[in-house]
Amino acid sequence: MEAIAEQSGMFPKLNVEEEPELSATEIESMCMSCQENGITRLLLTRIPFYKEVVIMSFSCDHCGYENNEIQPGGEIAPKGVIIRTEIVNSRDLNRRVVKSDFSSIRIEELDFEIPAQSQKGEVTTVEGIIDRVIRGLDQDQPVRRIQHPEAAEQIDTFITSLQTLKELECPFTLTITDISGNSFVENLNAPNKDPATTTSHFQRTKEQNHSLGIFTHDEVSEQPKNVVGESIALETVPEEIDSLLKPIREGAWPLEELQGEVLQFQTNCPECAAACDTNMKVTTIPHFKEVVIMATVCDNCGLRTNEVKPGGGIEEQGVKIEVTVRGRIDFARDVLKSEACSLHIRELECEVGAGALGGRFTTIEGLLTAMREQLVESTGMFMDSNDTETKERMDKFFDQLDAAIAGNKQLTIVMDDPTGNSYVQSLNDDGTPDTALRIIRYHRSYDQNEELGINDMKTENYGEEATDTAGSGDC
Repeated sequence: MEAIAEQSGMFPKLNVEEEPELSATEIESMCMSCQENGITRLLLTRIPFYKEVVIMSFSCDHCGYENNEIQPGGEIAPKGVIIRTEIVNSRDLNRRVVKSDFSSIRIEELDFEIPAQSQKGEVTTVEGIIDRVIRGLDQDQPVRRIQHPEAAEQIDTFITSLQTLKELECPFTLTITDISGNSFVENLNAPNKDPATTTSHFQRTKEQNHSLGIFTHDEVSEQPKNVVGESIALETVPEEIDSLLKPIREGAWPLEELQGEVLQFQTNCPECAAACDTNMKVTTIPHFKEVVIMATVCDNCGLRTNEVKPGGGIEEQGVKIEVTVRGRIDFARDVLKSEACSLHIRELECEVGAGALGGRFTTIEGLLTAMREQLVESTGMFMDSNDTETKERMDKFFDQLDAAIAGNKQLTIVMDDPTGNSYVQSLNDDGTPDTALRIIRYHRSYDQNEELGINDMKTENYGEEATDTAGSGDC
């Protein structure tokens, strides 16, 4: 098992042909139905859009009881997610859904909500979610009809309403809110944009972080006031020894030398969780701005990643960059894509969201290759069970994308970045846009500023509001 772990990591991809040695771990455990011993099977794997997961299945040979659930095994996403899907036809009822323990589900038309942590995480469908609710409401109805007939009658009426949803006499809206950010609803139009689904992300509150077990360093290090000895012991630790990032002595590194230096810090590999090093360097892109490039190489599994962060803040205007890819010369253009930048390929009618590829510094060819790898990984989750129409559409799309990467098809790539921190290299020496490059700057909408957190920012006279509030309280 150690040799297998070194090659594929703790959470390998679910591919039996490539990993025939990997199998589920069986554990004997008590059945919650008959209190006899049954078998629990555990499988650690990696599912696209859901990261690392632990799939658990229990079966009892004595009473026939069966149960299965899914638990996240990877890190929690930086932001929570809200997914709203319009259910119009029978295909929408068959949408695959991945939900975590921390996701709440709401059906707007019935004013009905399943609270977070009331159900275990699972891989199911929209129809499966409704069926599970019906089973949960109906299981105690025989007893309830005797003890509380009025309440039982109301529940029967509501069950009828849920069953009517499955008949699709009128469309309804399914909303999934997941503070862990690890939920997903299948896109039936992949790789095109799903017009029936709206996905938005939000910053978690302090209480939501605590429910996920996330605490800041200050919250963890808070000490009771009466613990004097421990406080003194903590204060005796020098700051340069206790902190992760060591301070630079004054005058040791001039600014010019610091920009040319490659800094290194320890981290864990996102694939196999082994200890590895991340290199970080501040560099300046000609005719653009300063950026921070971070690269991680894992000696254990061979993973190589790179990420780019803008060195400055959010620009006053957003930017939309259109580049026509005509041949090999355009493939070699340098591209800086920020985390907030979305991509659209007009000829392929393909749209990639802002968070899909992350921030990276690459070329046009590297961007298309990364997009293809991302789509192959994401659509591979349900490819075996997709219908013929979906498979043919995906095969046709990948053929066209491969032809474009090979230089046999002209493309127009549109990069839309509301932060203004994306860049495409111009072929002109002075940095002005060439004939195949078009740059449009625009003012962000209120919703875009709200998503970036700009509407709540106050950079000038921010102390006056607190003073005014305290003064009004005294009165």
